[in-house]
Amino acid sequence: MNMSDPIADMLTRIRNANIAKHDTVDVPASKMKIAIAGILQDEGYIKSYDLVDNGAFKDIHITMKYGKDKNDKIITGIKRISKPGLRIYAGKDNLPNVLGGLGVAILSTDQGVITDRQARKLKVGGEVLAYVW
Repeated sequence: MNMSDPIADMLTRIRNANIAKHDTVDVPASKMKIAIAGILQDEGYIKSYDLVDNGAFKDIHITMKYGKDKNDKIITGIKRISKPGLRIYAGKDNLPNVLGGLGVAILSTDQGVITDRQARKLKVGGEVLAYVW
């Protein structure tokens, strides 16, 4: 099946696994998705991720993160912003601030896939991929 928005599919799989309190979730791999998973791990939203080779293709095996028990969710919300039909860009002067800085915006810039905080330090803008809080 041809997928029109693979990043939205990844975020939806993570959101659904979080709601269903699953320990792990598998996502088909791409460079962009690996970069997003790296940001989610660095920001503390997921425990870890591994690349799994399934013969012809690779998967990202994401280990979810919860609080003391599975009712304490680390990811409260995850939302795709820029879509294939409507791209959303932010300049260096108007970068998004998710929940007053409590959340994180993931951006695709010429410096790679980075968070809004890193983009402010580097003084770059880019495509706003997603919000996570």
